[in-house]
Amino acid sequence: MTTSPQTVLDGLCFPECPRWRDGALWFSDIFGEKVIRLDPRTGEAAEMAHIPGGPGGLGFLPDGDLLIAGVKDRKVYRRTADGTLSVHADLADLATWHLNDMFTDHLGRTYVGNYGDASSMPTPPRPASLVLIEPDGSARAVGDPLLFANGIAPTRDGRRLFVAETRSAPGRISTFAVAADGALSGRQTLREFGSMVFPDGIAVDTDDNIWVASPATSEVILIDGRDGHTIRTLSAPRPFAVALGGEAGEHLYVCASEHWDPATSREHRSGRILRIDLG
Repeated sequence: MTTSPQTVLDGLCFPECPRWRDGALWFSDIFGEKVIRLDPRTGEAAEMAHIPGGPGGLGFLPDGDLLIAGVKDRKVYRRTADGTLSVHADLADLATWHLNDMFTDHLGRTYVGNYGDASSMPTPPRPASLVLIEPDGSARAVGDPLLFANGIAPTRDGRRLFVAETRSAPGRISTFAVAADGALSGRQTLREFGSMVFPDGIAVDTDDNIWVASPATSEVILIDGRDGHTIRTLSAPRPFAVALGGEAGEHLYVCASEHWDPATSREHRSGRILRIDLG
């Protein structure tokens, strides 16, 4: 059975970019400028890093070190187990505007998206390619330019990469083939959504189907990773990103917020983490 969303943590500014790791949910409270680790068993929420200008996408290197996208300074930071922060990669010459979500694969290669420019809806953004960071911190642009690349996730075999383009018209999920060296090619549109669905964060399940957060319609949508058709739709208030967690991915964790403007988000702190039990 699927249950209605249950709040497991509230009082946040704007939670985003969740990742499940070693029995805990890690996420960025972007406007709170914190990376937080939530232990669902105890409810303990611990601040793991403070990133002025806001943290965005998160990833983990093979040795367990945490990577954090610095939204405004366009740097990706590396946090070691003892809490030390250093710059893993400076993307100022490659990212045309603020960093957004990202994904790190099992080899330590990291794909990072950015806003493209400072525009906002309904103005189309400047197209911008993903940036691929190698484990040694070197970086290059890969793949075709995207319209506000957001959620990024691979198939389980790592041969394809899904990317949500939030501000394409209509919003869409694009897919790339991943080469042995991490390069991206063969871009295709997996799914175009209706006019009110602006796909944000995504998560891929064990069948390579994709959970898509749709804040404008207050839904999370499960689509088929092969042909893009809708498998199921669940209600969730203003979801911006999702992650699968639990021992076998039986829980869907949702980052939700009533506000997305920085000042309003800090004032009202309506951000929360929801859990949906999947049956």
